[in-house]
Amino acid sequence: METRYYIIFAVIILTLQVFLVLFHYTLRWLLQDKFSPKTLFRISLCLGIAANAFILSNIFFRLYHNFRLNALILVILYFIALIGFMAFVLFHVGKIWFRREKLNHVLRILYFPALIGLFGLSLYNAYTPVVHHYQIRLDKPMQPLRIGVASDFHLGQYFGGKQMDELADIFRREKVDLILLPGDIMDDNVDAYLAEKMQSHLAKLQAPLGVYATLGNHDFFGDERRIENEVRKTGIHLLMDEAVQVDGKFTIIGRNDDLVPNRPSAKTLLRGVDTRLPVFLMDHRPTDIWEHSRLPIDIQVSGHTHKGQIFPANLLTYMMYPLNYGFKQINGVNFFVTSGYGFWGVPMRLASQSEVLILDVRGTN
Repeated sequence: METRYYIIFAVIILTLQVFLVLFHYTLRWLLQDKFSPKTLFRISLCLGIAANAFILSNIFFRLYHNFRLNALILVILYFIALIGFMAFVLFHVGKIWFRREKLNHVLRILYFPALIGLFGLSLYNAYTPVVHHYQIRLDKPMQPLRIGVASDFHLGQYFGGKQMDELADIFRREKVDLILLPGDIMDDNVDAYLAEKMQSHLAKLQAPLGVYATLGNHDFFGDERRIENEVRKTGIHLLMDEAVQVDGKFTIIGRNDDLVPNRPSAKTLLRGVDTRLPVFLMDHRPTDIWEHSRLPIDIQVSGHTHKGQIFPANLLTYMMYPLNYGFKQINGVNFFVTSGYGFWGVPMRLASQSEVLILDVRGTN
């Protein structure tokens, strides 16, 4: 197993311990009038042992099919701790103006509605997409072009046909000329995709100049051949380390995710490409932005980061990538990183939201 996975597992276990400690203090604060400190400690200890045993057993025995449940346990503990921490801050700020006993009583009453509201908000953000528009001008002759971009569907058990129908409606309503899908079409495999008969829904993504996609890291977790076949069946043009010129108007390049050994660089893929025409690159991970800023590329679209999906993970992605979310122009190259249309793991987003990008591109004429 690669070293990075050991690091990830270590971070998960350490994070779990932090959440369990915060959970204990929150529980003690909420139920201090109903149970003795010793009883509350025993409750927290039992829950802590159970959570650790479950997650550690899944890691050591590689029960990866339980990863959603592991993630859900962490998120529940995190949300409980987060609302508890917010109550702690409000108490210490509010005690300047209000009586401590009264303020403490009010905060305990408001705790559970706030916790339910936080879960509701995170579900809303995961399933309610926002459409963001950008206007780009290229220093090349071209007709006006409207591009629709959506990434990171993670089609699977909790995200599927209904969401694809909604996305097709968005692109139809926005009257896009071209659709780009920069990776993570499936959620590791096509089992749920086939069981839920999602092909007809994914095939609804249509545009006059075509629909083009590339594969992300979750498309290369062992089931890439079936994923490739299923995507192609829908009529989507899947670009796997290749470039294609569309109607003599522009070139689209699609790179495989860097999980693929010895994948060619973008510079290599540009060989033989007529760079007098606009060049659009789909690269799932926004890791090579500085290198690509020195190439004759006009627009790069990426995903992968999910904008962290759940706060404060967005702070980590901010530190990990040159551009973790949004738009940035470097040396005349326009880079876009979307938070993604779907989600990974649990159907929740906090400080990020499902989104679709609409790029209005104009040239010099």
